[in-house]
Amino acid sequence: MLYAQVHLTLPAWVHDAVDTGRAYVGDSDKVALAVELSRLNIDAATGGPFGAVVFGPGDRVVAAGVNVVLPQSTSLAHAENMAYMLAQQRLQRARLNQDEAGVHDGPYTLATSSQPCCQCYGATIWAGIDRLLIGARSNDVMALTEFDEGPLPADWIGELNARGIEVVRDLERDAACEVLRAYGRTGGRRY
Repeated sequence: MLYAQVHLTLPAWVHDAVDTGRAYVGDSDKVALAVELSRLNIDAATGGPFGAVVFGPGDRVVAAGVNVVLPQSTSLAHAENMAYMLAQQRLQRARLNQDEAGVHDGPYTLATSSQPCCQCYGATIWAGIDRLLIGARSNDVMALTEFDEGPLPADWIGELNARGIEVVRDLERDAACEVLRAYGRTGGRRY
């Protein structure tokens, strides 16, 4: 028999870790939340060392995600993808920053503990965000863990900028790298 649906869930602790009533005004505050989710994910042994949060108008959380690749048995369950899918389902639209009439509605921002891999980079192009905030760089991920982030275009930031997505890097980078370093020291499972 063929499977006819996909059911993905976040660990239950995520609901207690995210304050949906709070406005996260600063870019560093947004990335700090994503980094904290990445840390909690490895502390709870519920996935890999990655966290991501979609923020909508008013700097409020629309959805959050953590890496749940192994627990959910799918290579698509990266933190960014989980955050995008949950935000899209919550808003009931595939492009977050476009309303039902196709009119820009936003801004929408993704804050992520680490630079998106090649898979999440592609999802970022189509998700409908206006800003991408990044903690650790991909070379940090590959140096501190056993993850392979895959190939990106040489000018990946320029490609996102050309599509109207502003990229800001190195926010809370030290904290994000410490989570990766801690995960790498454990010889972590490849989530």
